[in-house]
Amino acid sequence: MLKRMHLWALPLGLTLLGACQSASSKKEAATSISDTAGDVTLESYSQYVTAIASDDLEGRKPFTNGEKKTLAYLEQEAKALGLEPGNGDSFLQEVPMVEITSSPAPTMTVKGKQSMELTGLEDYVIWARRTQENVTIKDSELVFAGFGIVAPEYNWNDYAGLDVKDKVVVVLVSDPGFYSADTTFFKGRTMTYYGRWTYKLEEAARQGAKGCLIVHATESAGYTFKIVQNNWNTAKFYLGTQQGKDSYRCAMEGWITTPVAEKLFTAAGKQFQAEVQRAAKPGFKGTPLGLTVSTSLKAKVRYDKSYNFIAKITGDKRPDEAIVYSAHWDHLGIGKKNEQNDSIYNGAADDASGTAGLLAIAKAFQNQAQKPARTLVFLAVTAEEQGLLGSAQYAENPVFPKEKTVANLNMDMLNPYGETKDIVLIGMGQSELEEMLAEEAQKAGRYIARDPNPEAGLYYRSDHFNFAKMGVPALFTGMGIDHVKLGKAEGKKLLDNFTANIYHKPNDEVNDAFKMDGAVADLQLLYQVGNRLATSAEWPQWKAGSEFKAVRDSYLKK
Repeated sequence: MLKRMHLWALPLGLTLLGACQSASSKKEAATSISDTAGDVTLESYSQYVTAIASDDLEGRKPFTNGEKKTLAYLEQEAKALGLEPGNGDSFLQEVPMVEITSSPAPTMTVKGKQSMELTGLEDYVIWARRTQENVTIKDSELVFAGFGIVAPEYNWNDYAGLDVKDKVVVVLVSDPGFYSADTTFFKGRTMTYYGRWTYKLEEAARQGAKGCLIVHATESAGYTFKIVQNNWNTAKFYLGTQQGKDSYRCAMEGWITTPVAEKLFTAAGKQFQAEVQRAAKPGFKGTPLGLTVSTSLKAKVRYDKSYNFIAKITGDKRPDEAIVYSAHWDHLGIGKKNEQNDSIYNGAADDASGTAGLLAIAKAFQNQAQKPARTLVFLAVTAEEQGLLGSAQYAENPVFPKEKTVANLNMDMLNPYGETKDIVLIGMGQSELEEMLAEEAQKAGRYIARDPNPEAGLYYRSDHFNFAKMGVPALFTGMGIDHVKLGKAEGKKLLDNFTANIYHKPNDEVNDAFKMDGAVADLQLLYQVGNRLATSAEWPQWKAGSEFKAVRDSYLKK
């Protein structure tokens, strides 16, 4: 998972639960919703997660023997459950990828009234996503484009009247709402899609920029510059099959530190913090900085392919309509040894838990006496750890078209420390799936908790995001802390310990400390939401204010 989870629970109270009644009253009633028709059992989850997180699968890294073993196991278990191949007569979907290892020049030269030389890694981190072997930035003009956002629904365009073609844009991380006390301005401190650094790179390329440099700030980014520095001189994977077919990307992408940005703006005769405040207000106009930048990168390119795994249960009444459960099967493979001499990154929570959940939920549906009305798709994607690539490939080449995909229910990093009363809702205010989850939680004597760090934009950092981008309502949950046996304070300690000492380390494995009852309880809620959708004619919608609503509305008229 491309995030560090750091969540604790705050009850929503009656607001969301009350909204359930008004939202559900607008929908056609379910024809066969049952609380007992199927169950996600501890026995099945334990069997699957233990196998998927085992040393034998070698950390499940794409392009390795661990991938072959993982896919073989998933197909074996899918056949044992009687699931159908999800991609024609195959359980596999090819995901072509290119690996680009960037070697940036050690310095970057800035010229203007005041010139300076910046030091790579310390002052900036850059990389290439084009498959050309050499990138040269020679005296390219620097242009400040505010937050680098074009958002019609917010009446916002940072590029309006700004010529950035073949230039290098400097943009701010997050979005204007982060700097406002008004929660209705964008979404206040809750990050929108436009605040994500990935969006900013995409938009800069759409505007014709040759390069894009994002100004890093720990609070608004949600992580320190040390995390960014991990990208220096490293290999990155991207979707792609042919060299020279990626000109839609900037030739150079990367980050600069806030102190460097302050120096640049001073050299341009501007005060950086004043420009940040100006950029956060309506009516902002971008401006050239009167500076040029020069640097270069070398890139080593390798092509290969990985695979998504897709199984399904065909609906008996509306088989062309689908509910997609998703998780990512990949993790980090074999790497640096820890203090216990363990070098296998098993990824038990991240995300053997979600992949095991796919099989456990599929088994629960197969145990139902009556087939679902709609088709259920169980999608285990590759290369989430490399940038949500497997789910991006599925979104571009879906088994079921977006017009016929009812919803996506994503599972990434399920609770590994025991059952909780709460389940955290990531991306609150996005879709009507939230009310469905709240209703099922209430039936189970549980409650929905808020994401306490919405400015980090976790809704945009797992595989459901690629479904959301194509307009499909997507539900994503996180770990609760209101521990059934230990209470909130101890539950938060368990989560903090996982984040600090287990996440993305070899000791994320199935052992005596790895508890499974919490994951099973959360899976049961997701099973019930899917069961409700699979046995009814409901079409959950995006809520007003969601940045994905217009996409869905453009092709789906209900």
